[in-house]
Amino acid sequence: MPMDIEQIRRDYLHGGLHRKDLNNNPIEQLNVWLKHAVDVDATDPTAMTVATVSPDGQPSQRMVLLKRCDDRGLVFFTNLGSRKAREIAGNAKVSIHFAWLMLGRQVKICGVASQLPLKEVLKYFLTRPRESQLSAWASHQSQPVSSRQLLESEFANMKTKFSKGDIPLPSFWGGYRVRPHQIEFWQGGVNRLHDRFIYNRIGDSNDWQIERLAP
Repeated sequence: MPMDIEQIRRDYLHGGLHRKDLNNNPIEQLNVWLKHAVDVDATDPTAMTVATVSPDGQPSQRMVLLKRCDDRGLVFFTNLGSRKAREIAGNAKVSIHFAWLMLGRQVKICGVASQLPLKEVLKYFLTRPRESQLSAWASHQSQPVSSRQLLESEFANMKTKFSKGDIPLPSFWGGYRVRPHQIEFWQGGVNRLHDRFIYNRIGDSNDWQIERLAP
């Protein structure tokens, strides 16, 4: 029989969110929440869902890891032949979602992605573990592969090929910076009276309008 999920629920008891406690800069506020998630040992605190849209309007989501967050935007890295990269090339508008469930917190971000300069990509690539560098070479991300064995064989081939010296940056591997124009902070509340605050960028400035939203 199908599992009955209608009655699965929980109370949100971590406390409220008040305007007076929010930073006027949403990026600084996001970094406060990120640090808290790290400090309390939340599972994968930098994991975020990135949503893109295909040419025919079909949204697609996947989890990636945030690697940098400052006033210029949010940075992640990926294979430039992946589905996400192909869809960003056709429509640079993306949505990002953080879910720190143990804290009863979510953050939703709307923004525009732009490809990172080669210098920034190389600087990060050189900091990756050697195995991760090899995986970048071995995997043609989002392309069909006939078996796990074939993938592992390609990894072994790359390990042999680059057995000596530094592993070069693949030409098909890069990163993106998402410049937000809207950021929403959500804190679970008692009796489903959740607290929601949305920041909207004013024009092309670094100033933001802040509003409370009904849950």
